[in-house]
Amino acid sequence: MDPKKILAEIDAEIERLQKVRELLQPPKGAKGPAKRKVTAPAPPASKARKSRMLSPEARKRISSAQKKRWAPAKSISKTRDPGNGGGTGDGGYGIRSKGGK
Repeated sequence: MDPKKILAEIDAEIERLQKVRELLQPPKGAKGPAKRKVTAPAPPASKARKSRMLSPEARKRISSAQKKRWAPAKSISKTRDPGNGGGTGDGGYGIRSKGGK
């Protein structure tokens, strides 16, 4: 192939690519896609959360439910001698010592 013909084809390709690039680039002075405007400001975040108030009846129900839930554990601890942890030698913490008395 003739080198002049090759150069002419390369120049034509370069010109075609430059035209494509101009189509893809935004016009000069444009900063990109238009930004959407906010019509209404967001509501302010609440500063502090209000503490919830329990009625005396609700407080009583919760108290009795917790006492009922912990009754089995409490009865076990009453049968153990608090001085020696129920004979385990751990002071009532449920931990076995390694060796020793």
